[in-house]
Amino acid sequence: MTRIGVLTGGGDCPGLDAVIRAVVRRGLTQGPHSFMGFRNGWLGVLNDDAVELTLDGTSGILTHGGTLLGTSRTDPMSLGRKGLDAITRTLSFRGVDALVAIGGDGTLSGARDLRREGISIVAVPKTIDNDVAGTDASVGFHTAVQIATDAIDRLHTTAESHNRVMLVEVMGRNAGWIATCAGMAGGADAILVPERPFDVDAICAQLHRRHQRGRSFSIIVVAEGARPHTVEDQSGHASRGDEPGSAQPGSIATRLQHEIQARTGYETRATILGHVQRGGTPIAYDRILATRFGIAATDAAIGGRFGTMTALVGTEVLTVDLEQALQSAKPLDPRLYETAAVFFG
Repeated sequence: MTRIGVLTGGGDCPGLDAVIRAVVRRGLTQGPHSFMGFRNGWLGVLNDDAVELTLDGTSGILTHGGTLLGTSRTDPMSLGRKGLDAITRTLSFRGVDALVAIGGDGTLSGARDLRREGISIVAVPKTIDNDVAGTDASVGFHTAVQIATDAIDRLHTTAESHNRVMLVEVMGRNAGWIATCAGMAGGADAILVPERPFDVDAICAQLHRRHQRGRSFSIIVVAEGARPHTVEDQSGHASRGDEPGSAQPGSIATRLQHEIQARTGYETRATILGHVQRGGTPIAYDRILATRFGIAATDAAIGGRFGTMTALVGTEVLTVDLEQALQSAKPLDPRLYETAAVFFG
């Protein structure tokens, strides 16, 4: 019998409970395995805050948003040897043979570091930013794209009715996956992403061309991490927009709203979707992906394939080496952006 611990770390997203449900259900069909859920991510392992996961306790949660275990952004190695000793004691006391860590870059980096110390871990990628390398999609990403697309659809009618430029800010601090996919699906006239510093004058010129063709409204989707080619730092000096520390505080969409309206004279409004992209019911795609990932993670844990991460490669769910998956982040595919750009202007 294998006793498997489960935790969810980092930001919440739709589909986490679907992973937990699949982990438990798969294990119960494979033998007399048992499951322990740690509350609030790595913090629960450090503090021995846990709850037994059963068939009854994980039934009916497929459609739930968020996570029944709670989450935090705790770094399990932040306390050094003291933290590692606490984690080892907890796992030993609870009789846990393997951990399934569900999370994004931070949570998975913690899992990698603990695996280097000999902890038996299998990882499941979840992040609405979709920036975990080694997998084509992470749990929560497609639901976030759908939420953003729905918002863009609604803003189209307001933009057209009032002859406005509408800026829609979506999540994506370092990667423009949500912005590009939602922008493409929503018929955006421009998409601004972290991977491609933009030129405000070029955007304004594009808006002018649209107006000259009789298009009196525009939709611009902006990733929160998008930056212009140059920005003014706090000392007033120009710096490259893609340099570390060059980002200014506040919403990029709000700042662009004032810039565009001042330069073009077109009425401009900004809408910041924020945390609504993380919440609510997962769409069918994420429920299915989360279920497949949960089953694959349980199989890997029972089979002793530690130091691996579940991954979607094409249409197949595999396990890949966690170390390799975390060697670099996954930026936006430039081919996807070029496809979206065909419809700009």
